[in-house]
Formats: sequence, structure tokens, C-alpha cells
Amino acid sequence: MTTITPLEKLTVPLGGQVIELQQLDYDAGGMSLLRTRIREKSRFTVFEIDPQTAQRWGEALLRWAQTQPPAPPPAVAPAQELP
Repeated sequence: MTTITPLEKLTVPLGGQVIELQQLDYDAGGMSLLRTRIREKSRFTVFEIDPQTAQRWGEALLRWAQTQPPAPPPAVAPAQELP
């Protein structure tokens, strides 16, 4: 049996993909894995990685993000007048 613990759920602003991160713990004494589940409309991509790969991947994502210019602030809808 496997215990699945939700960790994070993100929605990509451009494209609308939903990314879910889950921890998988195997009752038989195996290592914990990180499941990444990406949903694009009706299509799913799911893969499970070990802690070392997750760390390398996370560090690569951070290095990339830190080289990008800051995102513009979100647009604010104008206030509506009351009748």
C-alpha cells in the first residue's frame, strides 16, 4: 500500500496547466518519491522522482527563475460605480 500526501497545487497563468506535487510513501519500507502530475485539459503527464533528482531539478528551476526579470504586477480592474 502507498500513502499519498498532497504537497502543492499550482495553476500556470499562461496556458492554465495544473501542476500537483505529491509525496508517495510505500508501506513496504521503500524510499519516498515525489510525484509530479501535470494536467493540460484532458491530458495528464505523471512521473515520480527520487529525492536527489528532485533536489537537482529544483535547483535548476531556481537558477533559471533568478535570471528572469521581475514579472509585471497583475492588472487591476477599474472600480465600478454604484448606481
